[in-house]
Amino acid sequence: MNQRLFPVNPVLIVDDEPDILRGFDLTLRSQGINHTLLVEKAEQVMPLLAENSVEVILLDLSMPKISGERLLEMINQEYPQIPAIVITGTREVETAVHCMKKNAFDYMVKPIDDSRLTSGVKRAIEIKRLYDENQLLKEPSQTAPGKIPGAFSSIITASKKMKNLFRYAASIAKSPLPLLITGETGVGKELMAQAVHKASAPSGRFVPVNVAGIDDATFSDTLFGHVKGAFTGAETLRKGLVEKAAGGTLFLDEIGDLKEDSQIKLLRLLQEHEYFTLGSDIPKIMDTRVVAATNRNLKEATDKGRFRKDLYYRLSTHHIDLPPLRERLEDLPLLIHAFLGKAAGVYQREKPEFSRELVTLLTNYNFPGNVRELEGMVFDAVSGCESNRLSMTNFKRHMNSNRPGPSNQPGFSALDDVSVFAPFPRLPTMAEAQLLLIKDALERTGNNKSMAADLLGISRQRLARLLKAGTR
Repeated sequence: MNQRLFPVNPVLIVDDEPDILRGFDLTLRSQGINHTLLVEKAEQVMPLLAENSVEVILLDLSMPKISGERLLEMINQEYPQIPAIVITGTREVETAVHCMKKNAFDYMVKPIDDSRLTSGVKRAIEIKRLYDENQLLKEPSQTAPGKIPGAFSSIITASKKMKNLFRYAASIAKSPLPLLITGETGVGKELMAQAVHKASAPSGRFVPVNVAGIDDATFSDTLFGHVKGAFTGAETLRKGLVEKAAGGTLFLDEIGDLKEDSQIKLLRLLQEHEYFTLGSDIPKIMDTRVVAATNRNLKEATDKGRFRKDLYYRLSTHHIDLPPLRERLEDLPLLIHAFLGKAAGVYQREKPEFSRELVTLLTNYNFPGNVRELEGMVFDAVSGCESNRLSMTNFKRHMNSNRPGPSNQPGFSALDDVSVFAPFPRLPTMAEAQLLLIKDALERTGNNKSMAADLLGISRQRLARLLKAGTR
């Protein structure tokens, strides 16, 4: 299997001395930067740039025919988006100033320390990546209104917010840098990870692993594998998941629960792009994209010292935060329809129809378990359905048994320090406040009194009495 190239577009190295060219190339390759173009003649650079996309340019100043300074000026005029790192054998301040005025990204003096060279190139790659992402997000969508890109078609949605996330995900799909997917339980984080993997046109597999609760020894063995005799019981060679995901995606679910020792090992893997199989002292190069997911607030966890900040910033190079179902309620009809078809197939029966009232009912539920919870509700309702019309009974029972108290509902925590009646010129009486609440419930349920009563936690008869008393 061919090793994945990094970066996506090559680093162009321009120097008229072949030995120096090869030396720079070997240094970069030893640090995982294995996609390079080597050019000895300055006059070849502009024609090459006209035909090829380039990530970064390493440019020697002292060259025959066209000087490095002149070439830098030409590059800046034609391709200002490409970071150019100037390399020179002189320490003259005036030369450095001239180069920086001509938009050089960095200035390095020979002999260049290997770490200085690679860190400078990696920083330039990162700046170019951010520029490319920004340009992609500015461009008008190439897909027709309402149409979902192929790789993301398995995610059912009509939500504009979700489609914007698809667009961003498509723009970073081919990036080899880590992706962090956050969101509440049940929003579809693994589904999004699979879609990004598919959009990257990988040569390797999608390999998922839940890292929650894995101890350090198990983590190392799971990810890196072991050789025969590495420890007691290691009777055969075992490949780790990093190797199994070569050319593809390693999906680390529940990353917020990763133990501290394992966090350090993962950080080193992401930094160095190499690892050691347990029992072996021969390093292996990592050739896989790492995608991590969590329902925890990692930023808050870093502030409290429960998650390493350096690892958090590595993992969140790219970040997708999936919205909860209560923020994309326009998806309810589509999701119900899809889950009904799925459930009908499982239970080997005709797909039942559902009423518009069911959507209205579910619109007034907060879905703590999100899309996964809705799927379970639909399956439960279909399993007990005795006609071709889906009953709302099971849905109501589930909602009533799982409806959290006011203090736990999204949005209610904001009421602790804010007066709900602040906009009113005077505080309403209990009867007035009660009538306002009833009117709001009726509005939310499309004037369905049974649903409004359920929403308020009272009987339909009591609602009728309160309405009658309030309108006298």
